[in-house]
Amino acid sequence: MKYKIALHRTDEGISVFVPALPGCWSEGDTEEEALANIQDAIHEYLAALKDRFQRAEVPDDPNG
Repeated sequence: MKYKIALHRTDEGISVFVPALPGCWSEGDTEEEALANIQDAIHEYLAALKDRFQRAEVPDDPNG
């Protein structure tokens, strides 16, 4: 799956975040480093979601 990202350049480096994944962000000294770091952050974010929902209780009847 592909996600759009947003880059923010500052004098200190580059911040990058994924608007579709709240709280998923990273940074790097260069654009290349920031992009590699956000790929890792996306994988970790999705793995945490998967783990969280695997442990969730699902009712037999979703309508209650």
